[in-house]
Amino acid sequence: MKKKAATLALLAMALVSTVFAAEGPVPRGIPHLDHVFVIMMENHGYKQIFNNPDAPFANQLARSANSGTNYFAIGHPSLTNYLEVVGGSNFGVRSDNNPNWHSANPCTTNLTSGIPNLDGPVPSGDVCPIAGTGTDATTPVVDTTNECPNPPNACPPGLISIDGIQSIPAADNTLGKSIADQLAAEGRSWKSYQESLPSTGANNIGFSDGFFTDNPNIHPVPATEAQTLIKLYAAKHNPFVYFRSVQEGENPGISLRHVVGFEGARGLFEDLGSGHVPQFSFIAPNQCNDQHGRGNAGPACDFDPNDNGTQVGLNPGLIYLGDLTLRNLVKAIHKSPAWKEGRNAIVILWDENDYSFVPNTNRVLLIVDTNYGAHGVHSAQPYTHFSLLKSLEAGFRLPCLNHACDEDVKVMSDLFGGGEDH
Repeated sequence: MKKKAATLALLAMALVSTVFAAEGPVPRGIPHLDHVFVIMMENHGYKQIFNNPDAPFANQLARSANSGTNYFAIGHPSLTNYLEVVGGSNFGVRSDNNPNWHSANPCTTNLTSGIPNLDGPVPSGDVCPIAGTGTDATTPVVDTTNECPNPPNACPPGLISIDGIQSIPAADNTLGKSIADQLAAEGRSWKSYQESLPSTGANNIGFSDGFFTDNPNIHPVPATEAQTLIKLYAAKHNPFVYFRSVQEGENPGISLRHVVGFEGARGLFEDLGSGHVPQFSFIAPNQCNDQHGRGNAGPACDFDPNDNGTQVGLNPGLIYLGDLTLRNLVKAIHKSPAWKEGRNAIVILWDENDYSFVPNTNRVLLIVDTNYGAHGVHSAQPYTHFSLLKSLEAGFRLPCLNHACDEDVKVMSDLFGGGEDH
């Protein structure tokens, strides 16, 4: 196993992508999009979801809409991929650590220091809010640093970051912004919809069960409560709160008021019902409904019992809960008046294959459902999270951002219906 990992690493030396980073030209090849709904699921590879009888809706939609059959996440752990989907970079963050909220002593960003924020072998601590320009972190062929089964020991044979061949070198001109910053700069609308976000909002919260939080000053769990906090909402699945522009909210178009829950005033289902949805909606179910799982939330939400990368090792209840959640979300979007207005797309994807130990790769399922164009397209083109961001920026007529500008990153014209319809 170690020999194979070393061989893959040597192969990658000749296959490193050309890095552009920062902001580049507006990509082409995607029709103008009026509304996009990105639904992010968790931790399962392509082979674990596709043809899984416990995920009937995802499979039906993957066949009837458009799907990417050769689509790869970029790295590990979860937060890294969320940042790459919305910002085209890991920004030096290769951990699931919580944000460093409003530090009285200004912290140094990972872009500025050039030192990655890591899960291990020694945890790096909270993430300094992303801002400015600097150097992001290398994505290696095989990751032997993060999500080790037995930290602080090394974790051979390691986790494959992408496909076992590609690596992505650090880019020294990485710009600390996201697609939300780009949209806000043009006066366009966006929201991050987070299930089980507490009514107090996202500010200063790492985890919540929908009411109680991990912050001792904001709805703390009562001392008399015997159960531990069920971490349903997780900041690590809400990438926008890691950006200084969103945390500090100096521009009303790019503040925490755009981060809301599923229920209640200005929430997802109220917005869908009224048809008053933003142009870009980022939708994250909670950790029982996104197929991540929690160890203290009952049998159907328990973690997968085996991490061998097969369907046999999965918790069928966890897969079913996530599939039912997808069904409810997609049907609510389809019923919304907004779905009938203009050219719209729903994108469903899994953040990473949490079981990509060598020789399993980081291939995940991507589904694109549109209210226009061809359906039933199943693309074997090699795409990544950077391809998705580049495609969204093409549809919104925004400049490509960071690694979405890399010359080997292609827009997904076949899945979004190619063309330049202005």
